[in-house]
This record gives sequence, C-alpha cells and structure tokens, in this order.
Amino acid sequence: MQRQEALELVKLNVNNKNLINHMLACEAVMKGLARHFSEDEEKWGLAGLLHDIDYNLTMTDPFEHGLLGAKMLKEKDVDSEIIHAIEAHNEMTGVERKNQLDKALYCTDPLTGLIVAGALIKKEKGLNAIDLDFLKRRFDEKGFAKGASRIQIAACREINLSLDEFITIGLKSMQEIHQDLGL
Repeated sequence: MQRQEALELVKLNVNNKNLINHMLACEAVMKGLARHFSEDEEKWGLAGLLHDIDYNLTMTDPFEHGLLGAKMLKEKDVDSEIIHAIEAHNEMTGVERKNQLDKALYCTDPLTGLIVAGALIKKEKGLNAIDLDFLKRRFDEKGFAKGASRIQIAACREINLSLDEFITIGLKSMQEIHQDLGL
C-alpha cells in the first residue's frame, strides 16, 4: 500500500480530525525513528499512519482495537510486519511485540499525545514553542496529559533509546509537519 492510498483509507474510516492528526503525528515520529535506525521509512510511517484505522469501530470494545484494523488491512494486502505492529500496539490484544517496528509503534503512540499536550499549554499553541527540557518536566508531572502512559513511553528503552533521545526524535519529527498538525 502506498501512502496516498493509506491516507485515503484513514479519511474514509476515521471521522475525528484530532485522531487523524494523532495518526499523522505517529507517522512522522515513526519515520523519524526509521531514519535513526536506518530502517524502511515508508513501512514504519505506514504503521504509524494506519495504527488507529479501526478506532471508531472499536471504541466500545478496546480488546478488539488493533485486531479489527489488522483484519481490514489484510484485505488491502498491507505488509504483514505493519499488520503485526498494529495488532501489538494495543496491549489488550495480547499480541506480543517481537521486533523494532512493533516496539517503536508501541512507545510512539502515547508520546505524540504528550508532545501535543505540551504544545497546547503554551500561549503560542505550537510545537516550535517547546523543547526537550520542557517536555521532560511535563513527563514527570503525574497530572499532565494523563492519557499519555509514561510506562509505555519509557518502553523506548526496548528499542535502545534513552527517554531524552526518544523525546528529541519525536519532537523534531512532529515539528517537521507542524503545519499539517495545526501546531
């Protein structure tokens, strides 16, 4: 599947603009990680872009989130590694994270939420108004961006990145598409 087809599929299945922006942010971070690790940027980007393709359909059954998306994507002949990463990004599916792609998507998912929340509390409401130090302070605040699992973000160590390295790659990647994200 090519990126344009994936984006059209996202827009067909996801009706929440903020969720689409989250998926675009995950795509950007996954591409940044792929560059860092000399991996396939297109493959990693597609995993980020498509990971929540089934969210509207699984909101009331979180145990199916990722599994239904994988089924949808199998019908579109999407790469099996992307499909596995999507199944494994939701711990409730019980699908084991086996490789770098799986583990990267797992820790990237909540990182984008933390970064967006950080940008939104600044008066400028922009990604260029925040930096690593700012985000590290927010990371340690239990009441900030409660939905962004710190345990899941800290799983970046499973892909051999320190928290500082991971946040830096994530922020830089999202800053590169700040206009697309409206931030």
